[in-house]
Amino acid sequence: MGFAAQLAGTLAAQSTLPVIGVPLDSSSLKGLDSLLSTVQMPKGIPVACMTIGKTGAANAALFAVEILSRTEPDLAAKLKNYRQKMSREAAAIEL
Repeated sequence: MGFAAQLAGTLAAQSTLPVIGVPLDSSSLKGLDSLLSTVQMPKGIPVACMTIGKTGAANAALFAVEILSRTEPDLAAKLKNYRQKMSREAAAIEL
């Protein structure tokens, strides 16, 4: 059974909507095969590629919110508040 991540490319080839690929850590290659499959799209079939695994999924969600917030002021405000909260939490971490 193959673990390559061709779903994002298949969706991108069939649509003009933005597609975000999240490589999963589901094989013995620790997601590297999925990552390479996601980033190696042919010319004209763009796919945004996030990092492997749960962090990639979280970033994909934030990236989707960034796209949607361009035309949704309420979403843009929530995103700005979230980012400010992240900055405050990072500043509060003692090294």
